[in-house]
This record gives sequence, structure tokens and C-alpha cells, in this order.
Amino acid sequence: MEIKRDDYLNKLIRRQGNGMIKIVTGIRRCGKSYLLFNLFHDYLVRQGVDEAHLIEVALDNRLYKELRDPDRMLHYIMERITDQKMYYIILDEVQMMDEFEDVLNSLLHIRNADVYVTGSNSRFLSSDVITEFRGRGDEIRVYPLSFREYTSVYDGTVDEAWDDYFLYGGLPLILTRETEEEKAGYLSALFDKVYLSDIIERHRIRNGEELDELVDILASAAGALTSPMKLSRTFRSAKGKTITDKTLKRYMDYLQDAFLIRRAVRYDIKGRKYINSPAKYYFEDVGLRNARLNFRQVEENHIMENIIFNEMRIRGYQLDVGVVEVYGKAQGSKTIKKQLEVDFVANQGSRRYYLQSAYEMSRTEKEEQEKRPLLHIDDSFKKIVLVKDRMKPRRDGQGIVTMGIREFLLDPNSLES
Repeated sequence: MEIKRDDYLNKLIRRQGNGMIKIVTGIRRCGKSYLLFNLFHDYLVRQGVDEAHLIEVALDNRLYKELRDPDRMLHYIMERITDQKMYYIILDEVQMMDEFEDVLNSLLHIRNADVYVTGSNSRFLSSDVITEFRGRGDEIRVYPLSFREYTSVYDGTVDEAWDDYFLYGGLPLILTRETEEEKAGYLSALFDKVYLSDIIERHRIRNGEELDELVDILASAAGALTSPMKLSRTFRSAKGKTITDKTLKRYMDYLQDAFLIRRAVRYDIKGRKYINSPAKYYFEDVGLRNARLNFRQVEENHIMENIIFNEMRIRGYQLDVGVVEVYGKAQGSKTIKKQLEVDFVANQGSRRYYLQSAYEMSRTEKEEQEKRPLLHIDDSFKKIVLVKDRMKPRRDGQGIVTMGIREFLLDPNSLES
């Protein structure tokens, strides 16, 4: 089964031969290696590139353990470059190599080398790496399968695909597991034996139990406002443990560094300013989130919000949680100030969209509640409400568009509908 990931492949093709190191990042098992070693490899061969001009090394493969030594890696590459034609150097999980920044800078001096590397933590995006590459690193971010990619190879109806997707997520190998037991087991083992073990080893965490419990709390409260200080109080009251907010913030940074979770801060739409705390945290893959909770808290409304968040990031948008301040009258004619929430403020250059995840709006009161924050935004950017039921885009008299979540996810141009 081949999953065509044309959006990412085209990004690689557009950057081909641009003199920069193409840095492919993303959570482990999201398909980075497949993208480079299969899809991009096959594209290059179809374009007439000789196999001898493809130098490919997977550093997480024990067969290449000796090449984690930077000098051996450089020697290995240099002895394979034997003519003046272009060579394509593809290094997988390059963060496993010592002094990898120095090696990559050395490769930039080879005039007939086009370099592509993958990594599973944001170490690639740090200021240190940017300085080392002297502005010659070009990031391509890869995510788990979008719902559109998932349905392109799913054997069943769109509705059946949705049921599986919101439960088991979009890591590509989940599509090779046939039974519910196999899917759940794959995700649980991946979380414990790959992601958390990698974080504990990389950051030399002595108390893995604290990290475990933090992940459980974040999974249970995905999409809810929280902060390290609030979490510290939760540990003290619910678990009888004292963990400082500084320690919890450090652990949360580790989880973001490994691309497991993503933070969305609040943005005051009218005041045009950020409110950094509390913030919301979403999981890179909802299947991993569900597996972490043993599939006990599978509330479709919260998971739908997480899927919308991930989809907009896949489309290249930066997301904040919108806050709209409104004034009203309380009893006794006293004026009070309220904060209404817009689930997402999505920005990409000059583009902006306001999105509300409503799940269902079967009652008039519910519809008014969901649309109220959007009606208090006095700019002309598009406002969209997404619901669970199948529904083609429909614009009301106030300019707000309502559409079904499946229609939104399956149409790459749905924001313009």
C-alpha cells in the first residue's frame, strides 16, 4: 500500500538543488523516512538520476551505527562521490550522529551535493542550529496523515474512515493493523517504548513516573486551558505530590520538542495582544492521545477540535485561541465584562480565518451560543463554524459559513468555499 503524500513530495521537488540543507522534521513514525527513501527516491530515479548518485543512510538502523561517528560519516560520503554529477545525500534521524551540525556544514562545501536530512525533535529548529547553518537550512515539516490522505487508501466509506480516524489517528502504519486490538497495541507501545523512552533518555530524566503522570493529565485535558502552575496544583491536590511549576514546564517543553504536543496561546482579538497564560495543548496525533488514556475518554467534540487544529497546521497556518471581550448588564444595571472564546484564529501571511468547532447545533440556543463570539469580531476576515454532521458550506445572513467536518477536511480549498 502506497500512500501518496504529494504535498510534501512537491515541497521537496521545489527545493531541489537550492543550495540549502533540506531539513525534514516531524514526530517519529509520521512518514518522514518513507517520504525520502521511497517517494522522493522513486521520483529522482524516474527523472534519470543514477542509483549510484543516491547516498542514503538511516542512522536509527543499527547496521549504520558506526556512521554515527561524524568523521566516519564524512569519509563514507566522500568516497562515494566519484564524478562531477549531482549526488543526493539523504540522512535519516541525523540527530543520532555526534556533531551533526558540523557534518552538515561540511556537506555544504561539496558543490555537487544536494543534502536532505530528517529529525524527530525540534533541536533542528533551535537558534544554535540556525547559526551553524548560517541561514542555509530549509525546514519541511511533516505531520501524521491528514484525513484526506487517510481516506485516499482507506478500504471503506468516508463515515467509516472518520470513525477510525478520530479513534486511532493518522500515523501511517495504523492502516496496516487490521483489528482494534492490533491498532490499540501499536499506539500504546509506540507511546511508551519509543516516544517517552526517547525523551527520558535524551534528557536524562530520573523520575519517569512524573513525566508519565503529566502526559496522562495533558491527554485527559487536551484542548482545555492550563498552565504549569495549575498543573502543579493538580499534582498536589489529586495525587499528593509536590512538583514545581518549573519542573512541569521543562517536561512540557520536552514533549513539544519531540512533537508530541503543541501549545496554542490566547490572543485578544480586539486588543491585538497575546495572553500567554493559561494556554491550550493539543496532541500531534489524536490516536496517540486516545491510546494514552486506554480509549476511555473518547469525546468526539474534543477530538474534533484537536483534528481541526492539526489540519490547519498541516495547511501551513499558525493558530491561536481567540478571546473576545464583550460588555453586558448584570442585575442592578451594573456593567460587567465577559470573555468569549473563538476556538482558533488561523494566520498565514495576510490571510486570517476564525474557526469555531461546534460539534452540533441542533437547537437555536446552541447555534446562537457558538456564533456569538464570531459576531463580536468587527473585521472582514472569514468566520467558519464546523459541525459533526455532513453539510456542504452554507453562509448565513451575517456572513458566517457553516460546514461539516468531513467536507472541511476532504476539500483542500474548503476555507474558500
